[in-house]
Amino acid sequence: MDDTQHSQQLALFLASTAHDMKNSISVLSGTLERLLDGTSPQTSTADPQVAQMAQMLYQTRRLNDNLMQLLALYKQVGQPEYPFDVQPIPAIELAEQVAALGRVLLQSRAIAFEVDVDPDLIWHLDEDLIIGVVSHAVNNAVNYTRDRIRLALRQIVHDDGTVLEIRVEDNGGGYPQALLDAGAAAMSGVSSGVDFRTNSAGLGLYFAREVARMHRHRGRHGAVRLENGGLLGGGCFILTLP
Repeated sequence: MDDTQHSQQLALFLASTAHDMKNSISVLSGTLERLLDGTSPQTSTADPQVAQMAQMLYQTRRLNDNLMQLLALYKQVGQPEYPFDVQPIPAIELAEQVAALGRVLLQSRAIAFEVDVDPDLIWHLDEDLIIGVVSHAVNNAVNYTRDRIRLALRQIVHDDGTVLEIRVEDNGGGYPQALLDAGAAAMSGVSSGVDFRTNSAGLGLYFAREVARMHRHRGRHGAVRLENGGLLGGGCFILTLP
């Protein structure tokens, strides 16, 4: 067996292991969601055991997101035939799916989730990939917000064309400078700017950038950035698609 074959087998083994881990974590996450479903925000904040389960759910969702991103990137790099399925998707349906995925976690942490979207807005995108990116951004916002997260989708007209802007905002203290720098480095393609050993958001940012860049139209591609401010005054994750 030559080195190339060995590397391919090792990559396949690692991907299979990551897939098994994701399945196990999904089972654990589903169990936690069932246990937490129906608890009131008052119970979640007053009962230490419920609060601990909510934290466990946050961490399992975070691990599951990371493994899903690794597998998607593996398929993109290792299997070029991986389908990139762009379809016209109503923005309201995308927002509803993101809200449904985060419902129990947000409820268990007593976080209000606001959706601002034009019900008539339709955009061409890969639904699964974009939901993965936006859901991960919402999960990250749980870690920064005080008690509110806003998901906004709107069409914006620029000089070089029209884009869909997807914003995930929170009312926390804002992203730390190191994370803002990591976001800028991820989008610019400077790999050394995102330290995967010390920055837990590195993989998510890299994945978001790759998904954004896969969406192309008339010579333009999508982009992602982080900033502070927005309508809620905290951190803002912004994904734009041509």
